[in-house]
Amino acid sequence: MDDVRDEDRGPGGGPDRDAGAAPEAATAYGRVRGRLSERGVASFLGVPYAAPPVGPLRFAPPAPPQAWTGVREAVAFGPTPPKAAYQPPMDALLPEHSVPGEDVLSLNVWTPSPGPAARLPVMVWLYGGAFANGSSSTPAYDGTAFARDGVVFVSVNYRLGADGFAHLEGVPDNRGLLDQVAALEWVRDNIAGFGGDPDRVTLFGESAGAMAIGVLLGQERARGLFHRAILQSGAAHHFLRPASARLITARLAEKLGVPPTAEGIAGAGYPELLAAQGELRGEIGARPDPRLWGEAALNAMPFEPVTEGPALPGPECGVRLLVGSNREEYRLFLVPTGRLDAFAEDKLRAMALAYGLDPDKGLDVYREARPGAGAGELLDAVATDWFYRIPAIRLAESVPGSYAYEFAWRSPRFDGRLGACHAVELPFVFDRLRDPLYAPMIGERAPQALADAVHGAWVAFATTGDPGWAPYDTETRATMVFDDGPGGAGPGVVADPRGRERELWEGVR
Repeated sequence: MDDVRDEDRGPGGGPDRDAGAAPEAATAYGRVRGRLSERGVASFLGVPYAAPPVGPLRFAPPAPPQAWTGVREAVAFGPTPPKAAYQPPMDALLPEHSVPGEDVLSLNVWTPSPGPAARLPVMVWLYGGAFANGSSSTPAYDGTAFARDGVVFVSVNYRLGADGFAHLEGVPDNRGLLDQVAALEWVRDNIAGFGGDPDRVTLFGESAGAMAIGVLLGQERARGLFHRAILQSGAAHHFLRPASARLITARLAEKLGVPPTAEGIAGAGYPELLAAQGELRGEIGARPDPRLWGEAALNAMPFEPVTEGPALPGPECGVRLLVGSNREEYRLFLVPTGRLDAFAEDKLRAMALAYGLDPDKGLDVYREARPGAGAGELLDAVATDWFYRIPAIRLAESVPGSYAYEFAWRSPRFDGRLGACHAVELPFVFDRLRDPLYAPMIGERAPQALADAVHGAWVAFATTGDPGWAPYDTETRATMVFDDGPGGAGPGVVADPRGRERELWEGVR
């Protein structure tokens, strides 16, 4: 990364260097005062968009925040939603940040031009973390590069785990999604005061954040709140039906020794609740029986949006889409843990069957393209398709005019075996290749030219609705493949990458 970008990491992501008078902006609840970097990017951190979800509001829809008088200081990230830390080795690869406190429903804004005259495009970021981890309060998601390039960037906290997604009788489902809608409503009503155009909002997210967008695309209450969307490694295929969600709530309550109700869960302390949530995921992985877990048996995510079934949006959704995945997503879950080499052939066949593939015909197709690949490498290819690539393709197919991408740059970490794994695109999207938080994932020599291409495409899409290549359709299946470095051809459009493998999933996924 060149020196200019490295020095302009801005508030929350580098040294504090105020270069002028502290910027202020007006919201419907009061004025806020942020910070100005020496490169002229203003940041406003920890701005509440809803009241603290505590006491009677804990399992309720988000309520408006309390107004304040005077000017509220907005120079530090707000408290993070309760969550357990990632376990080793994931804790080093997926940057997390925790801030104690109750006022967790806050957002952060980076802007090159605070004030109502600018009318710049807006990008709103939803973090990933399997609906149980993550927060916007991490320097890894610093929005300086977006603001530098003429975008008002907003990152949002939302409730996680049981607080955000457990199915509990008598309270609304999907409280974490309701939080996201409330944040988008805040953006609609307030972002003009930060230089943003409320009629040019791009919602984007990764993993669980993208999966949330996949659900919001079909939600009437979210209609009109965003006009474009970028879905990274997540689409509209991950959910729990109410019956499955009840199974998980019952097991969670059993582990805590409380009734499976909002009152019961609220009576458990957060240390006990967070520990039990982590144990649930381990139990699902150890015994992935649909009779015990429903849909969660295949993806090992006990907390997901609760819906009656998958609902792909059509042209009527009114949102232009950029959607894609990484080429070797599942390696994140196989390589650092040593499972890639330890995975057995019989388990590979069982997983293929569980995903709906014919273990003979399907695996033969995957083997042909990967001569000499072991069972773990084939599992990566199959699971990547089932979990990420095929849902992205189905979403692109369902909304004409969508754009498709695949991120294929391979990380050198773990002797090069980590590959184009889940989340490896994030430092390229945020143009933060020299951020030490990302070094365990990408190393120290990731190609800046590729970050320029990826970040530039995201900014172009948010600004104009066109990332720079042809839309996806079922004839050409044009897909931008982001690659670089030794053996990489550089970014370029490919027609129907790995088409034979895609065809295996017709009528299956």
